[in-house]
Amino acid sequence: MAPLTPYTYIQCPCSDVSPLSRSNDPNSPSTAGADDEERTFDPRAPRSNFSLYPLEYLLYCEDCHQIRCPRCVAEEIVTYYCPNCLFEVPSSNIKSEGNRCTRSCFQCPICIGPLSVASIDSQPDPNLLAAPDQAQSGTNILICSYCNWSSTEIGITFSKSNGIHAQLAKIRNGGAPRLTAKEHKEKRKEEAAQSRLAGASSPESEQNLDVETQFANLKSFYQGQLAESSSGGNGLSSLGDLGFASPNSLSRIMSIYTGGSLHDKRSRSRVGTMREALDSDEGLQLADLDESAAISKLQSEGYEATISTDQLTEQPPRLEDAHLHGRTRFTSELRPIPYLLRTKRSKRCPVCRHIISKPEAKVATTRFRIRLVAGSYIPTITIRPLNVPGGASPTSPPDALVPLQPAQFLLTFRNPIFETVKVTLATPSKTPGRFPSKVTVLCPQFEIDANTDVWDEALNKDDTDKDRRRRRGDENNNGGNGNGNGNGNGNGNQPEAGKIWERGRNWVSIVVEVVPASLRLDLLASTANLAGGEGIDAGPLREDEDILEIPMFVRVEWEVEGGGDEVGSAPGKDKEATEKRELAYWSVIGLGRVGQS
Repeated sequence: MAPLTPYTYIQCPCSDVSPLSRSNDPNSPSTAGADDEERTFDPRAPRSNFSLYPLEYLLYCEDCHQIRCPRCVAEEIVTYYCPNCLFEVPSSNIKSEGNRCTRSCFQCPICIGPLSVASIDSQPDPNLLAAPDQAQSGTNILICSYCNWSSTEIGITFSKSNGIHAQLAKIRNGGAPRLTAKEHKEKRKEEAAQSRLAGASSPESEQNLDVETQFANLKSFYQGQLAESSSGGNGLSSLGDLGFASPNSLSRIMSIYTGGSLHDKRSRSRVGTMREALDSDEGLQLADLDESAAISKLQSEGYEATISTDQLTEQPPRLEDAHLHGRTRFTSELRPIPYLLRTKRSKRCPVCRHIISKPEAKVATTRFRIRLVAGSYIPTITIRPLNVPGGASPTSPPDALVPLQPAQFLLTFRNPIFETVKVTLATPSKTPGRFPSKVTVLCPQFEIDANTDVWDEALNKDDTDKDRRRRRGDENNNGGNGNGNGNGNGNGNQPEAGKIWERGRNWVSIVVEVVPASLRLDLLASTANLAGGEGIDAGPLREDEDILEIPMFVRVEWEVEGGGDEVGSAPGKDKEATEKRELAYWSVIGLGRVGQS
């Protein structure tokens, strides 16, 4: 199995119930006699998958002083735009034109690649050869440069190279034009007059209604029916008169029961009944349930000619004949897909409504006006093995951890703010789960210097090193090795409890010692037998159960000058006074995979 690169995840406090450790062993130190607030965070709990994030995914609220994840922020749409042409779409056009681009931006229905407009010159007319100044007519098509699909496969060509969306809305598959409701009604009258003379049964246009025309006819028909039925003796002029906030609502509701009384013959005679649609002008469309053509096409072309579920999902609403009932089955019926609009969104804190992320309104730019990332406020944690084998890189993934053999890792905390911070760490003595590993943090409490300018440190290097050695001489036990870097360890020193391993300008490295547990199921079963066979699951090894993850509680404390400048500070408060702040959160540190013993 490939080695696992060490990682660090941070828990967002937005979860209603924290995924606490609920070990099956009643004698485990994480559950025996502990309250819910004191239980250890369990990274293997099902709820942990929804609360753990890398540091790059998290934001920070300066007013609440809390971490915010993508699930707990409130989003607001800044602008709509097309990802293909980068054209900004006004929000007023979204309801009328839909959430798709109405320009010449289309995707291939086969491979979802971008479609481009290509011109196809038609054969020149011999009568126009004598007129050199006469422009030759041509046609345009949509073509995909990846799979070579073109709109000619569905029989659609365009007379102009611009306004493709409007032209496509008026053309059916095969090149037949789509008629509006008014044009359909006029054509039906003409065909009805011709059918009476010829003795035909039904006009041809009744069988060529598209979905939009049928819906428009049905809508107008039922609106007229509702208006006629509501104008009866029930005392209601329209459905919109049912305003329950109106003072006359009680009398209007009572008129429903009294207006249609059996004893009132006059009102009973005025009550109208709704009827069904009778012709295509009213939205009637007879269903064609004959699928012999589809069956024969499937038998001749095979299963490869049918569309997939993803292709059907990406298809826009069908504008084809109503007898298809909006169904698209074969690739020869797929139409070009208009690009789905994208949005730029700003993010607010759900508690104080403070803006923590706001992008530029211009579509072409990727900059942010406000971007409060958590990496600029809380220390970053990096992991690497302390004893690196010869020839291996310190940043390369370590090999599998040997069970029951101590291993030491360096945790480097880097301070991003301009104040000195005090960090306090807390970890359980044994990791939660079926295979508990022993964990020991040699230095659980330390300070990290402020993130000063690199050039200031270079100019004042001598004074800074002398001051560090003087201030931390007792802490490092004269660990300065005289090379001017202020490190707390020599080349031959061993990690000691309560001592920092290495220190820099704004970072500190400490040592964590772990003893991986054995993954042998027979030992787990014997342990279960010794414990009475209760509370321990001796089943097979689960997925990723061999990964050693350490839950670590991190508390960061620092002081900020000028606390009286903030909004909501008490009147008369000294603006030069310092304000103490703290931030506490759970983190999960993945060290690697435990090998089979």
